[in-house]
Amino acid sequence: MTQPTTDVIAIGNAIVDVMAPCADELIAQLGLSRGGMTLVDADQAKVLYDAMGPAREISGGSAANTLAGLALLGAKCAFIGQVAQDQLGEVFAHDIRSGGISFDTPVGPASPPTGRCLIFVTPDGQRTMNTFLGASQFLPASALDDKAIADAQVLYLEGYLWDPEEPRNAMRRAIAAAKNAGRKVAFTLSAVFVIDRHRDDFNALINEGLIDILFANEEELAALTGLEDCHEGLASLTGKVPTVVVTRGSQGALAVSEGQQAQVAAQPIERVVDTTGAGDLFASGFLFGFVRGRSLEECLTLGSVCAAEIISHFGARPEVDLKALVSEKIGA
Repeated sequence: MTQPTTDVIAIGNAIVDVMAPCADELIAQLGLSRGGMTLVDADQAKVLYDAMGPAREISGGSAANTLAGLALLGAKCAFIGQVAQDQLGEVFAHDIRSGGISFDTPVGPASPPTGRCLIFVTPDGQRTMNTFLGASQFLPASALDDKAIADAQVLYLEGYLWDPEEPRNAMRRAIAAAKNAGRKVAFTLSAVFVIDRHRDDFNALINEGLIDILFANEEELAALTGLEDCHEGLASLTGKVPTVVVTRGSQGALAVSEGQQAQVAAQPIERVVDTTGAGDLFASGFLFGFVRGRSLEECLTLGSVCAAEIISHFGARPEVDLKALVSEKIGA
């Protein structure tokens, strides 16, 4: 097996986040699922956008957010995702490349347009996301560079993108390319609604030994395993997934890897401003530790530090020097 030339290559939704603070009452008025992520069509997206107050446009997408954090930590990264030939597509491509992340997926036509996520943030920092996937749900398998996947130490897959058929086929091809090259495959479950739709698929990937690192929060783990107790859920995956990582919000995070267990507390912060991207940046820290050969506890701590930074401000992209921050916190 040749030495990898990239630390992490990810496949995910290429989306621009449109974020605005709002009162709790607006969530109820619009009939939104508070704290959740709902897929919307183009007409619904327009209605929600019109109801928003002053907003910020920030390139997002779960896997892309994770890569942004990894790149700031010093990892070499590449992204695969579909944008359209439009203004938001240009915004996304510029942002991800300016972060030092390789992005060579061919641009799609102007229609359907580049995806966007309309995020309403209530005073308690909770985010309610409404996603119009647009062009991102039409990522074809032909857009993949099998050699680039084979040259990466870890292939990271975003569960959200498993929902549409075309990118699901692309991710299956990517898994085969990574496994044929002897690389690791990491998968984030993303959301309970995704698990509810594709539980059989996800369990098949797990049972076939195709997932090496699985990321979930407590609710997602329960949805996948059918077990409400977090520790029982973890135990049910023992022997099937080499490394399982579970985030628990204010209770920190825990992981089981090759018979080892570790648990860390959440990093203290003054105030939770916006929880958008907390899981994404946790994955950044954990994967950075993983590709650098750090211990399981150190990987969890790195994830916790990165997640704490992201929830201290609006937006799912870091606003500080993450490398300096983790060095200050844990000497990494």
